[in-house]
Amino acid sequence: MQTITSLKSRAVFVPMTRPLHTATGTITKVPLVLIDLATSAGAIGRSYLFCITPLALKAQVALLDDMASLVVGQPLVPFDIEQMLAKRFTLLGATGLVGMAISGIDAALWDAKAIEANLPLARLLGGAVRPVKAYNSCGLGLMGPDKVAREALELLQGGFSAMKLRLGYATLDEDLAAVRAVKAALPAGIVLMTDYNQALDPTEAIRRGHALEEFGLAWIEEPVRADDHAGNARVAAALKTPVQIGENYWGPRDMARAVAAGASDYVMPDLERIGGVSGWLRAAAIADAAALPMSTHLFPEASAHLMCVTPTAHWLEYVDWANPVLQAPLEIRDGHAMIRDAPGSGLVWDETRVKQYAY
Repeated sequence: MQTITSLKSRAVFVPMTRPLHTATGTITKVPLVLIDLATSAGAIGRSYLFCITPLALKAQVALLDDMASLVVGQPLVPFDIEQMLAKRFTLLGATGLVGMAISGIDAALWDAKAIEANLPLARLLGGAVRPVKAYNSCGLGLMGPDKVAREALELLQGGFSAMKLRLGYATLDEDLAAVRAVKAALPAGIVLMTDYNQALDPTEAIRRGHALEEFGLAWIEEPVRADDHAGNARVAAALKTPVQIGENYWGPRDMARAVAAGASDYVMPDLERIGGVSGWLRAAAIADAAALPMSTHLFPEASAHLMCVTPTAHWLEYVDWANPVLQAPLEIRDGHAMIRDAPGSGLVWDETRVKQYAY
């Protein structure tokens, strides 16, 4: 059996094509940690982490470097390594940077496993390589009605039939104006999701949600604090528009608690918080058991493969944030992510750009 020979990580700070203005702050550059996991067979499994703020980049790299001592020399068995890391960090807690590091290692392990098997990740997991429907999540931040209307038209490039608009302006009237402007600008039939980024309390979320019902939105995402399962459940029960949460689930057990509380109508786990590929598979089983449509959050390259083995697969969230450091970014055609019939998840770094954007 092949073993792991090295685990290396690097920090990059990548400029965004479209700065993202949300209710919780503005992002103009993307702080990423790139992970390379080498095996004794010569395969290199890759993954990356989104650290949200550059202040976490050095700490995340240092943690991964320390974790390498636990991983190097181990057989290439993702399940065993995931269980070992989870136990080693039980007392510290597998959340925050620790949880992200474990997820990143797990995703790189599965990528290496697929490369060694000479299979796309989707096929290794028992699925078929197929187009995956995606919505465009690049932009549409808090910029005011005129700017979001213009940008919405630009986001149709690539044949997208769905996109996400950030809300959480100071007033309900401003939220309504932004939605109204985007709906007026877009052709009929375009699906529109909205995201509050946890900006409201339950009472205000219900008030604004009722006002938004006339627009036929696909969902209202994270209207209140993500860990307030009871509050989210109140909002979901009160609104006709589906409530979407999940990007802040810290592992499948956290997701199970939210599902048990009736916290949302839809779920959208995040690859780096749910526990990598291993955590995603468990999360997909939870969603399937509860008959909850399951979408993705960020990381479209690997997440597209995972949607091929998700029983209640709904929407892939497409962002182009990692594109500047990728040799072959994920292709979008007619609003679908086109998975390449090639080994692994498709991540290969553009080393020239990695050096250019090194942090």
